[in-house]
Amino acid sequence: MRGELFFQKRFPPQKTVHKILETVPNFSEGRNAETVERIADCFRGVPGVKLLDYSSDADHNRTVVTAAGEPAALLEAVVNAAGAACARIDLTKHTGQHPRIGAVDVIPFIPIQNVSEAEALALAREAGAEIAARYGIPVFFYEKSAAAPHRANLSEIRKGQFEGLAEKMRDARWRPDCGPAAPHPTAGVTAVGVRAPLIAFNVNLETSRLDIAAEIARRVRHSSGGLPCVKAMGVELKQRGQAQVSMNLTDYTQTSIYTVFERVKAEAERLGVNVASSELIGLMPLQALAAAAASYLKLESFSVSRILETRLFEETPQ
Repeated sequence: MRGELFFQKRFPPQKTVHKILETVPNFSEGRNAETVERIADCFRGVPGVKLLDYSSDADHNRTVVTAAGEPAALLEAVVNAAGAACARIDLTKHTGQHPRIGAVDVIPFIPIQNVSEAEALALAREAGAEIAARYGIPVFFYEKSAAAPHRANLSEIRKGQFEGLAEKMRDARWRPDCGPAAPHPTAGVTAVGVRAPLIAFNVNLETSRLDIAAEIARRVRHSSGGLPCVKAMGVELKQRGQAQVSMNLTDYTQTSIYTVFERVKAEAERLGVNVASSELIGLMPLQALAAAAASYLKLESFSVSRILETRLFEETPQ
Protein backbone atom coordinates (compact mmCIF):
# COMPACT_ATOMS: atom_id res chain seq x y z
CA MET A 1 0.00 0.00 0.00
CA ARG A 2 2.83 2.38 0.89
CA GLY A 3 4.54 1.60 -2.40
CA GLU A 4 1.32 2.42 -4.29
CA LEU A 5 0.94 5.78 -2.50
CA PHE A 6 4.61 6.61 -3.17
CA PHE A 7 4.12 5.83 -6.88
CA GLN A 8 1.00 8.03 -7.07
CA LYS A 9 2.83 10.95 -5.45
CA ARG A 10 5.86 10.64 -7.72
CA PHE A 11 3.84 9.90 -10.84
CA PRO A 12 0.36 11.40 -10.43
CA PRO A 13 -2.27 10.39 -13.02
CA GLN A 14 -2.30 12.67 -16.05
CA LYS A 15 -5.16 15.14 -16.26
CA THR A 16 -7.59 14.52 -19.08
CA VAL A 17 -7.18 17.19 -21.73
CA HIS A 18 -10.64 18.30 -22.77
CA LYS A 19 -11.14 19.92 -26.14
CA ILE A 20 -14.00 22.40 -26.07
CA LEU A 21 -15.59 24.28 -28.93
CA GLU A 22 -18.45 26.75 -28.86
CA THR A 23 -21.03 27.16 -31.60
CA VAL A 24 -23.66 29.89 -31.99
CA PRO A 25 -25.97 28.82 -34.84
CA ASN A 26 -28.68 31.25 -35.93
CA PHE A 27 -32.02 29.86 -37.12
CA SER A 28 -34.62 31.75 -39.14
CA GLU A 29 -37.50 31.15 -36.73
CA GLY A 30 -38.42 33.23 -33.72
CA ARG A 31 -42.20 32.89 -33.54
CA ASN A 32 -43.04 29.18 -33.56
CA ALA A 33 -42.16 27.90 -30.09
CA GLU A 34 -42.52 24.24 -31.07
CA THR A 35 -39.99 24.59 -33.87
CA VAL A 36 -37.57 26.42 -31.57
CA GLU A 37 -37.84 23.67 -28.96
CA ARG A 38 -37.25 20.92 -31.54
CA ILE A 39 -34.07 22.71 -32.60
CA ALA A 40 -32.96 23.18 -28.98
CA ASP A 41 -33.63 19.47 -28.34
CA CYS A 42 -30.79 18.64 -30.74
CA PHE A 43 -28.38 20.09 -28.15
CA ARG A 44 -30.28 19.34 -24.94
CA GLY A 45 -29.14 16.31 -22.98
CA VAL A 46 -26.59 15.22 -25.60
CA PRO A 47 -23.49 13.56 -24.08
CA GLY A 48 -20.44 15.77 -24.57
CA VAL A 49 -22.57 18.84 -25.38
CA LYS A 50 -23.97 21.56 -23.14
CA LEU A 51 -26.80 23.82 -24.25
CA LEU A 52 -25.77 27.15 -22.74
CA ASP A 53 -28.50 29.46 -23.99
CA TYR A 54 -31.12 30.00 -26.65
CA SER A 55 -33.23 33.06 -27.28
CA SER A 56 -35.81 34.07 -29.86
CA ASP A 57 -37.04 37.40 -31.19
CA ALA A 58 -40.37 37.66 -32.97
CA ASP A 59 -39.56 40.89 -34.83
CA HIS A 60 -36.26 39.53 -36.10
CA ASN A 61 -38.00 36.12 -36.51
CA ARG A 62 -34.78 34.49 -35.46
CA THR A 63 -33.41 32.20 -32.76
CA VAL A 64 -29.81 32.17 -31.57
CA VAL A 65 -28.52 29.02 -29.86
CA THR A 66 -25.31 28.90 -27.84
CA ALA A 67 -23.79 25.50 -27.13
CA ALA A 68 -20.37 24.14 -26.26
CA GLY A 69 -18.81 20.74 -26.08
CA GLU A 70 -16.38 18.18 -27.36
CA PRO A 71 -15.75 18.57 -31.11
CA ALA A 72 -17.24 15.29 -32.39
CA ALA A 73 -20.35 15.49 -30.19
CA LEU A 74 -20.91 19.17 -30.99
CA LEU A 75 -20.54 18.49 -34.70
CA GLU A 76 -23.27 15.86 -34.66
CA ALA A 77 -25.59 18.08 -32.60
CA VAL A 78 -25.16 21.00 -35.01
CA VAL A 79 -25.79 18.83 -38.07
CA ASN A 80 -28.93 17.37 -36.45
CA ALA A 81 -30.15 20.89 -35.62
CA ALA A 82 -29.65 21.89 -39.26
CA GLY A 83 -31.85 18.95 -40.22
CA ALA A 84 -34.55 19.99 -37.76
CA ALA A 85 -34.50 23.51 -39.19
CA CYS A 86 -34.61 22.24 -42.76
CA ALA A 87 -37.63 20.05 -41.99
CA ARG A 88 -39.62 22.74 -40.15
CA ILE A 89 -38.71 26.15 -41.60
CA ASP A 90 -39.97 27.31 -45.00
CA LEU A 91 -38.25 30.51 -46.08
CA THR A 92 -40.77 31.07 -48.89
CA LYS A 93 -43.19 31.94 -46.06
CA HIS A 94 -40.69 33.62 -43.76
CA THR A 95 -40.69 37.33 -42.94
CA GLY A 96 -38.59 39.18 -40.38
CA GLN A 97 -36.37 42.17 -39.76
CA HIS A 98 -33.08 40.28 -39.80
CA PRO A 99 -31.37 39.48 -43.13
CA ARG A 100 -31.33 35.73 -43.82
CA ILE A 101 -30.25 33.25 -46.46
CA GLY A 102 -31.09 29.97 -44.79
CA ALA A 103 -33.33 28.08 -42.39
CA VAL A 104 -30.14 27.54 -40.43
CA ASP A 105 -28.66 30.85 -41.49
CA VAL A 106 -25.16 30.75 -40.07
CA ILE A 107 -23.10 28.32 -38.00
CA PRO A 108 -19.95 29.78 -36.44
CA PHE A 109 -17.46 27.67 -34.49
CA ILE A 110 -15.31 29.31 -31.81
CA PRO A 111 -12.30 27.55 -30.25
CA ILE A 112 -12.55 27.72 -26.45
CA GLN A 113 -10.15 25.26 -24.85
CA ASN A 114 -7.35 23.07 -26.21
CA VAL A 115 -8.62 23.44 -29.77
CA SER A 116 -6.36 24.99 -32.39
CA GLU A 117 -7.66 27.18 -35.17
CA ALA A 118 -6.65 24.48 -37.66
CA GLU A 119 -8.77 21.90 -35.79
CA ALA A 120 -11.73 24.28 -35.72
CA LEU A 121 -11.39 24.94 -39.45
CA ALA A 122 -11.35 21.21 -40.15
CA LEU A 123 -14.47 20.73 -38.04
CA ALA A 124 -16.28 23.58 -39.79
CA ARG A 125 -15.51 22.07 -43.19
CA GLU A 126 -16.70 18.66 -41.99
CA ALA A 127 -19.93 20.19 -40.67
CA GLY A 128 -20.56 22.00 -43.95
CA ALA A 129 -19.94 18.88 -46.02
CA GLU A 130 -22.22 16.79 -43.80
CA ILE A 131 -25.08 19.33 -43.92
CA ALA A 132 -24.83 19.46 -47.70
CA ALA A 133 -24.72 15.66 -48.03
CA ARG A 134 -27.57 14.89 -45.60
CA TYR A 135 -30.03 17.64 -46.48
CA GLY A 136 -29.09 18.96 -49.89
CA ILE A 137 -28.40 22.44 -48.49
CA PRO A 138 -25.62 24.38 -50.25
CA VAL A 139 -22.94 25.65 -47.86
CA PHE A 140 -20.67 28.69 -48.04
CA PHE A 141 -17.62 28.91 -45.81
CA TYR A 142 -17.02 32.38 -44.35
CA GLU A 143 -14.68 34.33 -42.03
CA LYS A 144 -11.48 32.34 -41.39
CA SER A 145 -12.94 29.38 -43.30
CA ALA A 146 -13.56 31.35 -46.51
CA ALA A 147 -12.16 29.92 -49.73
CA ALA A 148 -11.89 33.40 -51.31
CA PRO A 149 -11.63 36.97 -49.92
CA HIS A 150 -15.03 38.04 -51.28
CA ARG A 151 -16.71 35.29 -49.22
CA ALA A 152 -15.08 36.14 -45.89
CA ASN A 153 -17.63 38.80 -44.87
CA LEU A 154 -20.98 37.26 -43.95
CA SER A 155 -22.84 40.38 -45.07
CA GLU A 156 -21.54 39.86 -48.61
CA ILE A 157 -22.86 36.30 -48.65
CA ARG A 158 -26.22 37.57 -47.37
CA LYS A 159 -26.62 40.27 -50.01
CA GLY A 160 -29.84 39.64 -51.91
CA GLN A 161 -31.08 37.43 -49.06
CA PHE A 162 -33.00 34.19 -49.66
CA GLU A 163 -35.07 35.67 -52.45
CA GLY A 164 -31.99 36.59 -54.50
CA LEU A 165 -30.04 33.36 -54.03
CA ALA A 166 -31.04 31.57 -57.23
CA GLU A 167 -29.86 34.42 -59.41
CA LYS A 168 -26.78 35.10 -57.32
CA MET A 169 -25.61 31.49 -57.43
CA ARG A 170 -25.63 31.45 -61.21
CA ASP A 171 -22.50 33.59 -60.98
CA ALA A 172 -19.38 31.41 -60.81
CA ARG A 173 -18.07 33.62 -57.99
CA TRP A 174 -20.97 32.47 -55.83
CA ARG A 175 -20.94 28.74 -56.42
CA PRO A 176 -21.23 27.04 -53.02
CA ASP A 177 -18.30 25.31 -51.36
CA CYS A 178 -20.42 22.22 -50.67
CA GLY A 179 -23.71 20.90 -52.00
CA PRO A 180 -25.97 21.71 -54.95
CA ALA A 181 -25.33 24.66 -57.24
CA ALA A 182 -28.82 26.04 -56.52
CA PRO A 183 -30.44 26.92 -53.18
CA HIS A 184 -32.59 24.44 -51.31
CA PRO A 185 -36.17 25.38 -52.28
CA THR A 186 -37.32 26.07 -48.70
CA ALA A 187 -34.14 26.05 -46.57
CA GLY A 188 -31.91 28.22 -48.77
CA VAL A 189 -28.20 27.99 -48.02
CA THR A 190 -26.09 27.92 -44.86
CA ALA A 191 -22.91 29.82 -44.00
CA VAL A 192 -20.41 27.91 -41.85
CA GLY A 193 -17.18 29.29 -40.46
CA VAL A 194 -14.68 29.82 -37.68
CA ARG A 195 -14.45 33.14 -35.89
CA ALA A 196 -13.40 34.80 -32.66
CA PRO A 197 -15.94 35.37 -29.86
CA LEU A 198 -18.57 37.88 -30.98
CA ILE A 199 -20.99 39.95 -28.92
CA ALA A 200 -24.48 40.45 -30.31
CA PHE A 201 -25.64 43.66 -28.64
CA ASN A 202 -28.75 45.73 -29.37
CA VAL A 203 -29.80 49.19 -28.18
CA ASN A 204 -33.51 50.02 -28.17
CA LEU A 205 -34.61 53.62 -28.70
CA GLU A 206 -37.51 55.63 -27.32
CA THR A 207 -38.88 56.08 -30.82
CA SER A 208 -40.48 53.91 -33.48
CA ARG A 209 -38.74 55.77 -36.32
CA LEU A 210 -36.65 53.31 -38.29
CA ASP A 211 -34.85 56.10 -40.13
CA ILE A 212 -33.33 57.35 -36.86
CA ALA A 213 -32.09 53.86 -35.90
CA ALA A 214 -30.68 53.39 -39.40
CA GLU A 215 -28.84 56.73 -39.24
CA ILE A 216 -27.34 55.89 -35.84
CA ALA A 217 -26.27 52.49 -37.17
CA ARG A 218 -24.60 54.19 -40.13
CA ARG A 219 -22.65 56.49 -37.80
CA VAL A 220 -21.39 53.74 -35.49
CA ARG A 221 -20.56 50.87 -37.87
CA HIS A 222 -17.02 50.42 -39.08
CA SER A 223 -17.91 50.11 -42.78
CA SER A 224 -19.31 53.67 -42.73
CA GLY A 225 -16.33 55.16 -40.93
CA GLY A 226 -17.53 54.47 -37.40
CA LEU A 227 -16.12 52.29 -34.66
CA PRO A 228 -13.65 49.48 -35.41
CA CYS A 229 -15.01 45.92 -35.38
CA VAL A 230 -18.65 47.05 -35.16
CA LYS A 231 -21.41 45.98 -37.54
CA ALA A 232 -24.75 47.72 -37.15
CA MET A 233 -28.17 48.11 -38.75
CA GLY A 234 -31.46 49.77 -37.88
CA VAL A 235 -34.40 47.49 -37.08
CA GLU A 236 -38.08 48.21 -36.46
CA LEU A 237 -39.52 46.37 -33.44
CA LYS A 238 -43.21 46.50 -34.28
CA GLN A 239 -44.34 44.51 -31.26
CA ARG A 240 -42.57 46.97 -28.93
CA GLY A 241 -43.31 50.11 -30.91
CA GLN A 242 -39.59 50.88 -30.91
CA ALA A 243 -36.68 51.18 -33.28
CA GLN A 244 -33.46 49.33 -32.53
CA VAL A 245 -29.79 49.63 -33.36
CA SER A 246 -28.81 45.99 -33.80
CA MET A 247 -25.05 45.34 -33.60
CA ASN A 248 -22.35 42.71 -33.71
CA LEU A 249 -19.08 43.47 -31.95
CA THR A 250 -16.60 41.27 -33.79
CA ASP A 251 -13.66 42.10 -31.47
CA TYR A 252 -14.61 43.58 -28.11
CA THR A 253 -10.93 44.15 -27.26
CA GLN A 254 -10.80 46.73 -30.06
CA THR A 255 -14.16 48.37 -29.34
CA SER A 256 -15.75 47.64 -25.96
CA ILE A 257 -19.44 47.23 -25.30
CA TYR A 258 -19.27 50.35 -23.10
CA THR A 259 -17.78 52.40 -25.96
CA VAL A 260 -20.48 51.21 -28.33
CA PHE A 261 -23.30 51.99 -25.91
CA GLU A 262 -21.98 55.48 -25.18
CA ARG A 263 -21.56 56.21 -28.89
CA VAL A 264 -25.11 55.07 -29.71
CA LYS A 265 -26.44 57.10 -26.79
CA ALA A 266 -24.58 60.22 -27.94
CA GLU A 267 -25.74 59.85 -31.55
CA ALA A 268 -29.33 59.30 -30.40
CA GLU A 269 -29.24 62.46 -28.28
CA ARG A 270 -27.96 64.43 -31.28
CA LEU A 271 -31.06 63.29 -33.12
CA GLY A 272 -33.34 64.17 -30.20
CA VAL A 273 -33.97 60.59 -29.03
CA ASN A 274 -33.28 58.77 -25.75
CA VAL A 275 -32.07 55.22 -25.26
CA ALA A 276 -34.78 53.00 -23.75
CA SER A 277 -32.75 49.88 -22.99
CA SER A 278 -30.14 47.52 -24.32
CA GLU A 279 -30.08 43.76 -24.72
CA LEU A 280 -27.57 40.98 -25.09
CA ILE A 281 -28.27 38.16 -27.53
CA GLY A 282 -26.67 34.93 -26.42
CA LEU A 283 -23.64 35.11 -24.15
CA MET A 284 -20.64 37.38 -23.70
CA PRO A 285 -17.16 36.80 -22.23
CA LEU A 286 -16.65 37.88 -18.61
CA GLN A 287 -13.77 40.07 -19.74
CA ALA A 288 -16.12 42.12 -21.92
CA LEU A 289 -18.54 42.83 -19.07
CA ALA A 290 -15.73 43.54 -16.63
CA ALA A 291 -14.18 46.01 -19.08
CA ALA A 292 -17.55 47.81 -19.42
CA ALA A 293 -17.90 48.12 -15.65
CA ALA A 294 -14.31 49.31 -15.28
CA SER A 295 -14.81 51.97 -17.97
CA TYR A 296 -18.02 53.25 -16.41
CA LEU A 297 -16.51 53.41 -12.92
CA LYS A 298 -13.14 54.68 -14.20
CA LEU A 299 -11.36 51.97 -12.21
CA GLU A 300 -7.59 52.13 -12.21
CA SER A 301 -5.42 49.04 -12.87
CA PHE A 302 -8.44 46.76 -13.13
CA SER A 303 -8.55 43.22 -14.51
CA VAL A 304 -10.85 40.21 -14.15
CA SER A 305 -8.43 38.83 -11.56
CA ARG A 306 -9.85 41.48 -9.20
CA ILE A 307 -13.28 39.82 -9.38
CA LEU A 308 -14.01 37.70 -6.29
CA GLU A 309 -15.43 34.71 -8.15
CA THR A 310 -12.49 34.66 -10.55
CA ARG A 311 -10.01 34.41 -7.69
CA LEU A 312 -12.09 31.80 -5.87
CA PHE A 313 -11.99 29.43 -8.81
CA GLU A 314 -8.41 30.02 -9.89
CA GLU A 315 -6.37 26.83 -9.88
CA THR A 316 -3.36 28.71 -8.50
CA PRO A 317 -4.39 31.67 -6.30
CA GLN A 318 -2.22 34.77 -6.63
